[in-house]
Amino acid sequence: MSDMKITQAMIDAYDEYTHLTLDRRGFMAKLSRLAGSGAAAAAIAPMLAASSARAAMVAPDDGRLVAEDIAYPGADGEMKGYLARPADATGKLPAVIVIHENRGLNPHIRDVARRMALEGFVALAPDYLSPLGGTPEDEEKARGMFSQLNRAAVAANGVATVTFLEEHDLTNGKVGAMGFCWGGGAVNELAVASPALDAGVAYYGRQADAADVAKIEAPLLLHYAGQDERINAGIDAYRAALESAGKAFTIHIYEGVQHAFNNDTSQARYDAAAANLAWERTVAFFREHLA
Repeated sequence: MSDMKITQAMIDAYDEYTHLTLDRRGFMAKLSRLAGSGAAAAAIAPMLAASSARAAMVAPDDGRLVAEDIAYPGADGEMKGYLARPADATGKLPAVIVIHENRGLNPHIRDVARRMALEGFVALAPDYLSPLGGTPEDEEKARGMFSQLNRAAVAANGVATVTFLEEHDLTNGKVGAMGFCWGGGAVNELAVASPALDAGVAYYGRQADAADVAKIEAPLLLHYAGQDERINAGIDAYRAALESAGKAFTIHIYEGVQHAFNNDTSQARYDAAAANLAWERTVAFFREHLA
């Protein structure tokens, strides 16, 4: 099975399953047809999915960092999160909110927060499933919980997170946000909702409504995957609205790569070259706008 080819149609089926209306049974049936058998589909499915068993890029106990689970005030109740910062910091640092995909605050996003902390930021990865009790260990269960979240409440909890970090003793008062997939969309909506946000980076995220773009104050850095038709369908309208409103933004499209190309726990979709370039651009962007 190790040499079987993962096709674009298989990746599209997985995207339909994780983001649209296809359920698990329907996905496996479709994947079986595309792969030629149920056995082949069973071998391919884990390659399409993210695997929490893959090693973290920065170990949870890395001595260069101080990282901990925290609770802080949300818009209407307690928010849970994971806060990471450099252990040797001697002064106040800029802050970055790291917003998860539609699997919740999982080990991968904690790892991304630690990576950002090593770049010299106070990094907070909120758990946006906090109002529902927090992210469960079962990521399939977590995915199903996102339909219960209210968009306005999500944005309000994002605004509360910005306020928490603005006032935190460890920060210089400057706050940026980065997010992936569902979290990328949350960054775009947070930029609309929070005039206090100082910079936003959205990885392959749903765009904000064109009618709301005039409210955006933060400069935006928008990363898109070339092979992501579902999300990319909204790029032109978003670009036009941002240009018309005179907003500061940069769009990068990474040709030939898939949605979730930054997620190194997904064997079939991760692209190291695109992920590394996008990361370098993201860190430089935050250093420019959060100093």
